[in-house]
Amino acid sequence: MSTHALESTSWQADRVSRVHPRIVSVGVATPATTYSQEEVLEWAGEENPKIRRLFRNSHIDRRGLYLPERVEGEIPEESSAALLDKHLAGVLDLGPQAMRQALGEIDLTVHDIDFLVCVTSTGFLCPGVTARLIEHLGLRSDLQRADVVGMGCNAAVNALQLVGANAVARPGSVGVLLCVEICSAAYVLNDSMATAVVNSLFGDGAAAAVVRADEADDSDDGPAVLDYQSLIHTDTIESMKYQLEEGKLSFFLDKEIPWVIGEHAHIPVERLLGRHGLSVEDVDHWVIHSGGKKVIDAISENLGLSEHDVRHTRGVLRDHGNVSSGSVLFSMRRLLAEGVVREGDVGVMIAMGPGMSIETALLRW
Repeated sequence: MSTHALESTSWQADRVSRVHPRIVSVGVATPATTYSQEEVLEWAGEENPKIRRLFRNSHIDRRGLYLPERVEGEIPEESSAALLDKHLAGVLDLGPQAMRQALGEIDLTVHDIDFLVCVTSTGFLCPGVTARLIEHLGLRSDLQRADVVGMGCNAAVNALQLVGANAVARPGSVGVLLCVEICSAAYVLNDSMATAVVNSLFGDGAAAAVVRADEADDSDDGPAVLDYQSLIHTDTIESMKYQLEEGKLSFFLDKEIPWVIGEHAHIPVERLLGRHGLSVEDVDHWVIHSGGKKVIDAISENLGLSEHDVRHTRGVLRDHGNVSSGSVLFSMRRLLAEGVVREGDVGVMIAMGPGMSIETALLRW
C-alpha cells in the first residue's frame, strides 16, 4: 500500500471504505537453552571489567542462544561454514514453532498458508528460507513466497507491507510473515568493545504473524494496518552494518546510534499520524523494536512516552534480548495477550535498523 494512499481520508471509522490487512495472530519461538548475562560471560571466559560491566548494565535477564559447548574447557572454533549451518538449523528449529503457534491460535495449519514472506539478516541462504521451509514442512508447492534478506532490525515493518498488499489483492487468503534471526550465527569473540556491545545485546528468536484482508474480520480479530511511513537517514549509513571480522560475519553498532534514532524518531511518526489528523497523544498502544536500553530511552524521550507505553518493549529486551527483526512482533504478541485493546484504539509500530532506517506503521482496532 502506498504511504500516501490514505492521505485524504478522515480518521473516522465510517470513512474507511476498503478492507485493510489485519494482523490476526502472532506466534514466537526462542531456543530451548537460555543464558543469563553472567552465564554468557562465564561461557566466553570474559575477564575484561569494562566488558563485564557492559553486559551487566544491558537490562537483559536472559537470552536464547545457540552457543557451542566447551570442549575440554575450550570454545570450539566455528568456521564461516559452521556458522551458516547454525543459521539454517536455527531457522528450521524456530521458524516452524513460531508459525505453528500463530496459525494454531486461529485453528489453521501450515498447509493453509497462501503467501509466505520470510525475513532474516543473520545468514544468507540460496535457496532461501521460504524454499527451505516448504521442503522441511511439506508446505503446498503452489504457495506464493518472497524472501527479505539483509534489511536488519526494521525489516518486519517493510515485509508487513508486502504480505499486507498480497492479502488485499487476494481477500480471504492466508498470509504469513515470518522473521527468524539466529544472531549467534554472527557471534565473534575478540577484545573489541564494539564487538562486546553486539554480543551483550542480541538473542536468537523467531516471530510469525498471520495477516488477512477479510470482510468477516473485525477489531476482535486483530488490528488493521492502515498506513506506513519510512525515514532513511543516510548520513549515518555506515553506523549500523554487517562486516567481516576474522573472516566471519559480524554486526557493528556505532555508539551514536541511540542519539541519532532519538533525534529523528518523531519525524516519521508525526508524518504518519498527521496524514490522519492524529497526534502522538491520540495513540493508545506503542509497539516498538527492543533495540537496547539506550535506544528505548531515546525513543521514549523523543516522543514523550511513558514507561507504560514501552512496557512490552522493555519486557522483550529483558526476557529475550534484541531479537532483531522479530522484536516488534514479540511486543505485539504481548500486547494482544493482555486483552486491553478496545475497538477504535490507535496503535503505532516502530522498528529501527541499518540505513539508518526508522519504519513505522499505523494500526487501528
